[in-house]
Amino acid sequence: MESFRKLLLANKAFVQDKMSVDPHFFRQSSLDQKPEFMWIGCSDSRVPAEEITGTQPGELFVHRNVANLVVHTDFNMLSVLQYAVEVLQVKHVIVCGHYGCGGVKNAMGRKDLGLINKWLRHIKDVYRLYSRELETISDPVARFDRLVEANVMEQVQNLAETSIVQRAWHDRQVPEIHGWVYDMRTGYLKELARMQPGAKLDPIYSFELDDEPQS
Repeated sequence: MESFRKLLLANKAFVQDKMSVDPHFFRQSSLDQKPEFMWIGCSDSRVPAEEITGTQPGELFVHRNVANLVVHTDFNMLSVLQYAVEVLQVKHVIVCGHYGCGGVKNAMGRKDLGLINKWLRHIKDVYRLYSRELETISDPVARFDRLVEANVMEQVQNLAETSIVQRAWHDRQVPEIHGWVYDMRTGYLKELARMQPGAKLDPIYSFELDDEPQS
C-alpha cells in the first residue's frame, strides 16, 4: 500500500471513532470554535500538540514553526496571534519548545544552511543573551537542553512585548502566557515560565494604550 493511503484510511477510522461516541460531533464542531488555548509550537513531527496534551479538536488553536519562535516581523505568527487573542479571546497562550530541537541545535553551530540562516539567527541571539551561563555548562547535551529552555523563555517575553497581548491585558485581563518544554525522552511536559496579565515589562517595550489603536 502506498504510504499516503494509510493517512486516508486512518482518517476514516478517526471519523468512525468520533461518531461512535457522539453522532453529532462533526456537525457541532463545524459550527464554531471556542478554544481556550493558543499553542505556539515547533514544526517537528514528533511533537503533536493535541496528542501530548490530550486535547480534542476545537480545544487548541495551533501555530507551529521551526523552533517555536515569536518573531515581531513574522506576519503569519502575528496574524494567528491576533485572531486567537482578539477574535477567539483565548485565555492562555502557550509557547512549547522541546528537547532535541533541530532548529536550536543548528543555531548552536556555524554551518551555512542557506535561507534558514535568517530564521535561526533569532536563536543565535538567544544564545548570545545567555552565553555566560551556557558556556559554563561543560556537558554538550545539558548545554543544548538549557538553550532550548532559554529559547522558550525568550519567546514568552517576546509575546508579552506585542501590542496585541498588551492591549488584551489592558482591556480584558487575558491571556496568561505560559512557557513549556516537551521532553521526547520521557513524554512529559515541563513548565518553565508563566506571565499573568499586566506583568511588568521593561518600559521600552510597554505601550501606552489609553487611546484607540491607530491604523
